[in-house]
Order: sequence, then C-alpha cells, then structure tokens
Amino acid sequence: MFSGFDIVIPVLVVLVLVVLFAGIKTVPQGYNYTVERFGRYTKTLTPGLNIIIPFIDRIGAKMNMMEQVLEVPTQEVITKDNAIVSVDGVSFYQVLNAPQAAYQVSGLQNAILNLTMTNIRSVMGSMDLDELLSNRDAINERLLRIVDEAAHPWGIKMTRVEIKDINPPANLVDSMARQMMAERDKRAQILAAEGLKAAQVLEAEGRKEAAFRDAEARERAAEAEAKATQVVSEAIAKGDVQAVNYFVAQKYTDALAKIASASNSKIIMMPLEASALVGSLGGIGAIAKEVFGNGPSGTPSRQSQRPPSVRPDENQ
Repeated sequence: MFSGFDIVIPVLVVLVLVVLFAGIKTVPQGYNYTVERFGRYTKTLTPGLNIIIPFIDRIGAKMNMMEQVLEVPTQEVITKDNAIVSVDGVSFYQVLNAPQAAYQVSGLQNAILNLTMTNIRSVMGSMDLDELLSNRDAINERLLRIVDEAAHPWGIKMTRVEIKDINPPANLVDSMARQMMAERDKRAQILAAEGLKAAQVLEAEGRKEAAFRDAEARERAAEAEAKATQVVSEAIAKGDVQAVNYFVAQKYTDALAKIASASNSKIIMMPLEASALVGSLGGIGAIAKEVFGNGPSGTPSRQSQRPPSVRPDENQ
C-alpha cells in the first residue's frame, strides 16, 4: 500500500516540472517576444533561452525582426494633367522596436500597406505624365522618405519603396508613340539642316580661300609685269633701241600665239612668209642676247654698247 507521502512526492515533481517549462521560453533567431504581466508590457525577450515568472508573466506579441516585403496592389492614379494610369509597387520594412510595433498600431502590415498606397496617389498625382514616366527614381526616393517618416512612431524602418509598373491607357500609349515619332523626325530634320549648313559654310570658305589665292596670284603677276615694264621704260629712257625692239618682238610673238590657240580658228591667214617668221624669231633671240648679255659676268655685249647705225634710205 502506498502512503500519502508517496503520492505527494510525484505530484510535487510533476508540478515543479510544469512550472519550469512554463517559466522557460526559447526565442528563435530573428524574432523578439514581448512579455506581459497581468496584461501590461514589462520586457522583451531576445533570441535564445529566457526565463519568465510562470502563471504571472505571459508572452504577448511575437515580432519578426527580419526585413520583410509587402506587395502593393495595383491602383489607379490621376496625374496632374488628368491622365489615368495603373500603378503597383512593393515596399520593404524592418521592425526595429518590437514593443512599439506591437502596441502602437493595430495590424502593422495593413497599416503600412494603406500608408504606402495613399502616398503613392498623393506623390504621383502631383506630377505630369511625362515627368511620371521619366522620374521613377525620384518618385521612389520621395515615397520612401514620406512613408518612413510616417511609420517611424510604429518602431519600424522603411528600407525601400519601389514602383514596379506604370501602365497608361492604350489610346494614351498610341498618342505617346506618335509624339515620339514626330519628335524623332524633327530631330532628324534638324540634324540634316545643320549638316547642310556646315557643308555650305565649308564650301563658301573654300571659294573664299580660292578667290583670295587667285587674287594674290594676279597681284603678283601684275607686280611682275609692272616691274618688267618699268625696266623696259628705264631702258627706253636711256636711249637703248635694242630694248624697244625686244619689247615689240615679245608682244608680237605673244599675239601670234594667242591667234594660233583660238578654239574657233581652223585656218590662219598670215601676211608674212614662214621664212620671215623664222628670221624674226632668230632676230628676237639675238636681240635678247644683246640686251641682257651672254658673257660670264652678265654684262651686255660690245655690239649692244655701240650706238645703233643708221641705214640710209634705199630710195635715196
């Protein structure tokens, strides 16, 4: 027969074990547990083995402290220029203060979701459609700043708010495509006009340079002609008849060359004999030698130094 003492001891052992299991709490990594005593928050249990007072303290909220993602459903937004677009997104947040996240707001994820959707309509509704489509990074940065500031009293940190898709209506997309094509055609025409302008400018500069060089060449030729005329004039002024004969013979030969090179001249009637022309050319050579000299020192010959002889008239 068991005595009463033998029955009490096992009961006490079981009771102690129950109390121990009720007072020992294990918190997994990435979570924080809040502890409530008679319904009031007292402390926060961190990951690992923790001990509470059994039957007095109890676990309140089990808060996930890891970064979490929240899908933002598609909603319609009216832009500043009255365009209706469909927008969806995603937000990332992390609980930094477990008691605040557990007791400052009811339904944390629902609160974050509604806060994000409201600010998406507010931020994107204050922008034009073109600005909305081209400044997505600015929109994300502005949304993150506003939502994080609003959610700060809840003990959470908004790490990212991203707009995934912006879908304008189909007719608006067609209008934007036509506008883009018109803009590109305009740019192509502007580039073609600028290229034509540059080519015309270069061509005009080339003509200017060629005209300048032609004028310079004519100027130098005129200077050479003037110099030659001056030399002949000085020789004539000194009474050098051979210089006059050389000048006349040169002009005569140039005139014959121009007559022979004319494109409309097939047959040339010349009032002189071929032998006379050859003799004239030989005479021009002799005159040149007498005028400019053929000695090694470049001095005129003796014949050019003598005064010209005067032939008596044949009729006398």
